[in-house]
Amino acid sequence: MSRIGRAPIPIPEGVTVDVHKNTVQVKGPKGELKQRVNPDIRVELQENEILVKRPTDNRLHRSLHGLYRSLLNNMVLGVSQGFEKRLEIIGVGYRVEKKGKSVTFLLGYSHPIVFIPPEGIEVNVESNTQLVVRGISKELVGLVAAKIRSFRPPEPYKGKGIRYAGEQVRRKTGKSGAK
Repeated sequence: MSRIGRAPIPIPEGVTVDVHKNTVQVKGPKGELKQRVNPDIRVELQENEILVKRPTDNRLHRSLHGLYRSLLNNMVLGVSQGFEKRLEIIGVGYRVEKKGKSVTFLLGYSHPIVFIPPEGIEVNVESNTQLVVRGISKELVGLVAAKIRSFRPPEPYKGKGIRYAGEQVRRKTGKSGAK
């Protein structure tokens, strides 16, 4: 059996889980999430745990078993604690500003980039070179952080651009003179 799929998902205080046919709905203090589940995979509720079970040991069922267990675990963590990704902006003159709901990036292009985050995602600007993407859906937080990073990915020569906090950028040496 899958080691990930076999592990029960603990349900913390203040979180309610409803299972209806192929849909699992999780409500918590931070919000509400829904996930459709493949009809072959069974989701069972016991006292304070969610169990994910599969009917057979064929390859498809084994892969779906761990997948849905991870998705449900991320939903429970999201509605109880939430997720966040930190981004850093590195480069002379590169900065970010928040105006109302929109976030404006000045990244060395001829124009500023105005980004409006989707519903359920909050973008906080901690300083003019650091920002935090927060939300209850791990998938959406990662997607928005990747979208922001794509505005100016870190380049390998000087390391300028937008990167995740703590991300190591492999640097290349520049041109070497003729010998």
